[in-house]
Amino acid sequence: MSFKVVHYINQFFAGIGGEEMAHVPAELRDGLVGPGMALKTAWKGEAEIVKTIVCGDSYFAEHEADAKAQILAWVKEIQPDMFIAGPAFNAGRYGYACATIACAVQDELGIPVLTGMYEENPGADMKNKILIVATANSAAGMRKAAPAMAKLSLKIMKGEPVGASCEEGYMPNGIRRNFFEKEPGAKRAVDMLVKKLAGRPFVTEYPMPVFDRVPPNKAIKDLSKATIALCTSGGIVPKGNPDHIESSSASHYGEYSIAGVDDLTADTFETAHGGYDPVYANEDPDRVLPVDIMREFEREGKIGKLHDLYYATVGNGTSVANAKSFAEEYAQKLLQAGVHAVIMTST
Repeated sequence: MSFKVVHYINQFFAGIGGEEMAHVPAELRDGLVGPGMALKTAWKGEAEIVKTIVCGDSYFAEHEADAKAQILAWVKEIQPDMFIAGPAFNAGRYGYACATIACAVQDELGIPVLTGMYEENPGADMKNKILIVATANSAAGMRKAAPAMAKLSLKIMKGEPVGASCEEGYMPNGIRRNFFEKEPGAKRAVDMLVKKLAGRPFVTEYPMPVFDRVPPNKAIKDLSKATIALCTSGGIVPKGNPDHIESSSASHYGEYSIAGVDDLTADTFETAHGGYDPVYANEDPDRVLPVDIMREFEREGKIGKLHDLYYATVGNGTSVANAKSFAEEYAQKLLQAGVHAVIMTST
């Protein structure tokens, strides 16, 4: 008899649609859907997806309590041997949903869980709570992700010991597992050093985080003739958040006009950010995006001109990869518009 699995996926992988259909509420379907076929192939009959839960990314983010309650009720009734979510790759809201609902199933129902995503996905922050298989940053990595998740899930369902993260393919979760190396530490260290000095690939046993070092540009010689743009990760958007920028784990940014605007008011602008108390920012959005002060500088001749457009997103939980891609895209627009410098505000 094969193991029973419940699979959670979003609207895109269910074939419903993309961002325009991210509002669809949670639904329960019989059997497998979409990426479930890849898992089935890898299991080779030892496990099967009996039910698939589909939920829109925006719906989960905006109705998290209701979505969790409904999904938990379904899973409790089905009583599967395992709950699998994703893989989500680098889709921020999808990854957050996968990790959040998997964590709830594990903690509240005591059912083993597994999900998969890219290491910079905001959902990966829960790697110390649940097992998360590391994947590529796009769905192009499904061929590798599905077999890895299938293999580890089978081991869990069979009650077999789960090895170290480097052996099983899940993200390091702070739990250390003892094992014996073939070579002593001194020899491994020397071998690693020799490879490094020779420019050959090597794998460190103690990886360190790597962050970009961005060299500063030369100072502007005459600000009185410069065009300055405002950008923010503080979530300041026109009233109503027309581009539906997420309050956490933003998947996109917005481009907005401030041509002829001297002051951001509570009637016309607001913050979409979910990582700080919005009261004071909504009361006076200039506190996060200082259009009023920049207009003063413009009138006084301290700067040449304030650029007519500003770019905004939400930094709360947004992956480094997404933030970098946003900047790379709108930086080209700023260059083409003849902008000399950018003031980037945060919270």
